[in-house]
Amino acid sequence: MSLQSALIGFLLSKLLPTPLSPQEIIVVQTTAVATGTMPLAAGFVGILPALGLLEEEKDGSPPIRLSWLAAVGWSCSVAFFGVFLSPPIRKQVIIKEQLAFPSGTATAQLISVLHRMPPPDTTLRRRSGYRAIDTEDLTHPTAITDEPENHQEAIEADHDERDVVQREGWEDLLLSFLASGAMTLAAYFFPIVFAIPLFGKYLAREWLWSFTPSLSYVGQGIIMGFPTTLSMNLGMLVGWGILSPLSKDSGWAPGPVGDMSTGARGWILWISLAIMCADSLVSLLPVVYEYCIKLAVWYGPAKSGDDAETLEDLEVETADRLVPTKWVIYGLTGSICVGTILVWIVFGNDGIKPWATLIGFMMGGLLSILGVRALGETDLNPVSGLGKISQLLFAWIQPGNVVANIIAGGVAEAGAQQAGDLMQDLKTGHLIRASPRAQFYGQLIGSSLSIIVSATAYTLYQRAYTIPGPSFPAPTAYVWLSLARLLRDGQLPQNSASYMVLFAIIFGVIAGVKVMAAQRNHPYTKWIPSGIAFAIGFLNTPSFSLARLIGGIIEFIYHKRVAKSGGADIRLIVIASGFVLGEGVISVISLVLKTYGVGVASCWGCSGGICAGCPA
Repeated sequence: MSLQSALIGFLLSKLLPTPLSPQEIIVVQTTAVATGTMPLAAGFVGILPALGLLEEEKDGSPPIRLSWLAAVGWSCSVAFFGVFLSPPIRKQVIIKEQLAFPSGTATAQLISVLHRMPPPDTTLRRRSGYRAIDTEDLTHPTAITDEPENHQEAIEADHDERDVVQREGWEDLLLSFLASGAMTLAAYFFPIVFAIPLFGKYLAREWLWSFTPSLSYVGQGIIMGFPTTLSMNLGMLVGWGILSPLSKDSGWAPGPVGDMSTGARGWILWISLAIMCADSLVSLLPVVYEYCIKLAVWYGPAKSGDDAETLEDLEVETADRLVPTKWVIYGLTGSICVGTILVWIVFGNDGIKPWATLIGFMMGGLLSILGVRALGETDLNPVSGLGKISQLLFAWIQPGNVVANIIAGGVAEAGAQQAGDLMQDLKTGHLIRASPRAQFYGQLIGSSLSIIVSATAYTLYQRAYTIPGPSFPAPTAYVWLSLARLLRDGQLPQNSASYMVLFAIIFGVIAGVKVMAAQRNHPYTKWIPSGIAFAIGFLNTPSFSLARLIGGIIEFIYHKRVAKSGGADIRLIVIASGFVLGEGVISVISLVLKTYGVGVASCWGCSGGICAGCPA
């Protein structure tokens, strides 16, 4: 949410007596991203729900549901490791390797437009795979604009966009916020609003084919872009339109379609897992290869002192604006030691041994470098695949311990997730010359605040809803638990192994083609299907993917027709942000209503268990 945080920070600063400078906006944005990263890094949408699904007969442990205090302790254990990793990784991937980080660069372009600054100088930081970004393509960080043929026209267009945002930004944000909030509140009292049986009640009830016209999903689709949402919906068609009926009719998944254990949804989950692993691993291969070559060049015996000094000279910041090395050393040591103790206190010896947690943190550091480099090259942080790598390792270190497998994998993934998200902001700060130390403070403040916010929100939602459940399915929780069980028992659903191999090969090849096309800066790279997005189409029911496709189509049409005919491309980001924020804020009101026993007003149209908010 770097672009959205920068936009909203800019709009809010216009209400102040003295508007914030570009560098101050970057610190605001960095703090916001650090705050928003915590629910993902701490596993509130995957790890913790997975622990709540444990079964003593299958897993050797009863379900683990953390209290508020335990959730705070778990969050503290992983909250700061990625933050203290960010300064040395910044030196490696932003200063030395000068990776692109397309979203971070696009955010820098956006801030320069809003503040009437010259575009950031990216030409001096050009490397393989790095491209300058035209400000008319701010929602498309991969757009190629290497030749400034119409420089004056571009400057005038930038100023027009800034004027539009200042003049109409608040109105657009408010209207989109209110529209999304009103629809969210209506869906709480009338659940059929978010469960429209667009393809008939039979398909909605038996095969989960319904439509959720959530403006938040539409806004997410706008932000994700048309190619990604298209890949997601292709996965939806293959998973829910072909493989789900095939597994059900063949008797491989005899249970109800939505059952994650015996139904088609649980069966196709394994195909999704194979696709994610294949895509992530193949995408990481060139990153690992290039990284090994760089290490050999930098630290090999032939490396001269003059060359090493030249690399150090690439740093453009003075020492008083950088994070001191001793802070990093003390911070990493302290966060690892305190984190290990807190994990032991929260889960005990029966959950995971302290030495295994230490290995998890070390794995997190290594995986962070791979994940950040992949993010810098492709704008995609492959944390899902990295998490599976950590699970495979811990299946060997602590065999048969499902709880330890999930927890240690979560510790390792947290570092990669957090370091990657924060690195985009550090790239923005590098281009606009914001203080890395000020951004570091913002990261610490955001992560600290989010410990309380995330733990409190998760505890309240757990009291009001079943997680995972109809309203919050948390599909990644089943991915974590299913792989941990597979590594313990070695049992796959009937006939799923052959399809896993088939789809892994197909998307391994597709990922290889995509990597090669990206290295050659091929203009059609973004249209090659994304394996991760394709797999997410399997994990989520069709209702989640269809609304995002609408957002992707809107983004595509708007960008090709409206923005290119003189409209403001930034304006679409403002509207999409309002859609996302509206549902997010009003959902808190829904949570309060649910907590105090205020139920739905009418279950009209929800017969047969179509709606999550109504009884079957």
